[in-house]
Amino acid sequence: MINIVVATAKNNVIGADNKLLWHLPADMRFFRLLTTGHIVIMGRKTYDSIGKPLPNRENIIISRDKKLNIEGCYVVNSLERALEKSQSINSTFTKESQKEVFIIGGEQIYQLSINLCQKLYITEVNANFEGDAFFPKIDPFDWKEDSRESYQKDEKNNFDYEFVVYNRIN
Repeated sequence: MINIVVATAKNNVIGADNKLLWHLPADMRFFRLLTTGHIVIMGRKTYDSIGKPLPNRENIIISRDKKLNIEGCYVVNSLERALEKSQSINSTFTKESQKEVFIIGGEQIYQLSINLCQKLYITEVNANFEGDAFFPKIDPFDWKEDSRESYQKDEKNNFDYEFVVYNRIN
């Protein structure tokens, strides 16, 4: 199954200057619990913002640089190749133990993959931000909200936020 996991502001901003704009440790914990033991696909800029392979996950990086080699990661030059690599990784497991695939950014990768995904895991940050990277608008004809958990800001999390899961309708 191919999923997207993302944190967005109310105005669909996901970042600026290749950085997150909010501090939400609860979202980081949610992300880690969701993706650990699975496959994550990201663009090279997202990888650069993280700075290292995510532990206990198969990391697939999409880059136009065909000579790029990142230790601990698979580097491919298209989303199609990334999905092929994830299938190759999963072919070594039984059907019951196959790993889920999570698209984790950035903007271009989300735009390319949203129509291929079955599930969206979105942390909605209850604020607007100025930014230069955006998540695509969710089409209500394609997606149905499955669950929503709301949380208030606290001493660790600077903003109100919600964990929302959408499932593809068709």
